[in-house]
Amino acid sequence: MEMEKWIHLELRNRTPSDVKELILDNCWSHDGKIEGLTDEFEELEFLSTINVGLSSVANLPKLNKLKKLELSDNRISGGLLVLAEKCPNLTHLNLSGNTIQDLSTIDLLKKLENLKSLDLFNCEVTSLNDYRENVFPLLPQLTYLDGHDPDEEEAPDSDAEGYVEVLEDDEEDEDEEGYNDGEVGDEEDEDEVGEEEKGQKRKREPEDGEMKTTK
Repeated sequence: MEMEKWIHLELRNRTPSDVKELILDNCWSHDGKIEGLTDEFEELEFLSTINVGLSSVANLPKLNKLKKLELSDNRISGGLLVLAEKCPNLTHLNLSGNTIQDLSTIDLLKKLENLKSLDLFNCEVTSLNDYRENVFPLLPQLTYLDGHDPDEEEAPDSDAEGYVEVLEDDEEDEDEEGYNDGEVGDEEDEDEVGEEEKGQKRKREPEDGEMKTTK
């Protein structure tokens, strides 16, 4: 599906200013550019455009509140300077699986003063000698590169864990409600069956008595 149509569906009768998270993964962009996204999405904090055929981020609108941008598995090779102008408060940027080949392309990200995490997995630039040792000095604001800090310590995935915990809690609540409802229903059924059995016994006992007296 085309990106512009997908955005329309994602809105679900909301206004763009109501949207804080927008996932456009696996839709398609004409001419390798972002389409249908405007600066009306002024509250947007998370944008994901994984595998949408992007070759450029030039059409990205002004998104002052955007913090996390997913651009994995596209065809982006440069033009990253625009990110500092359009998304000045970006903290997490994922460019994994793009066609970034040299450090000069990455150097353009130094104007993203709030950038803490950068992912470049499966980009050609990662095969350069002393890749990690060179990137951290280029981008001194970075805390994590490809999920690890300069000492190779893994980044805590606190946001993802929190999201999973919320989902798990919701599922547990639903299961508990369903379980409790089932228990109540079973008890009611058992009570009904018990009453029926008692009634049948009460009915049978006199019959047995009558048969005995008849004999």
